[in-house]
Amino acid sequence: MVIRQLTVGSMAVCCYIVSCPQTKHAAVVDPGGDEERILAEVQKGGLDVKYIIATHGHPDHVCGNRRIKEATGAEIIMHSADAAFFWQPDIQHYFSMLGLEPSPAPDRLVEDGDIIEIGKEKVLVIHTPGHTPGGICLHCGKDLLTGDTLFVGGIGRTDFPGGSHQELMHSIKTRLMALPDDTIVWPGHGYGGKQSTIAEELKTNPYL
Repeated sequence: MVIRQLTVGSMAVCCYIVSCPQTKHAAVVDPGGDEERILAEVQKGGLDVKYIIATHGHPDHVCGNRRIKEATGAEIIMHSADAAFFWQPDIQHYFSMLGLEPSPAPDRLVEDGDIIEIGKEKVLVIHTPGHTPGGICLHCGKDLLTGDTLFVGGIGRTDFPGGSHQELMHSIKTRLMALPDDTIVWPGHGYGGKQSTIAEELKTNPYL
């Protein structure tokens, strides 16, 4: 799988364009702004975007979904728990205070253990609740896109509605830290760095 990391939007989200080198099929993960820049990268790579994948439903990670969908016709994918949670009127009202556009309704809901096929690449959905009820990480080969579950040297915040520190730590320790040491961590924000490994996080992350 080919991974292109872009820092986008007002909240410096790490957006990813992941693609199959053989078919040029691609997915855009967490388009949190700067949609024209994302689309320019897609065009430059000659990619055919099939999916827009949300690691979670917070507006800073999904505010570009509508524009990318309109431009590419891609399906929006989200975990079922976040789809249910973020479409509650009171939750929508709370997050509207951020001033960012919410995502259109997802076209496809996923659960833990589901596989998203991007060309010949198979991406495993790992449900990691805690930052949000339906937060997911995406695992393919040695690559792990962690969204706001795990950062380089940090973890996702849990003080927003739907967050749970206990759930988040359980997700990280039982699901992510069980992966091979050489697994590459691609975080949802580059607060402590834009890339790491499971081994490095086990060694240096103060929360672990």
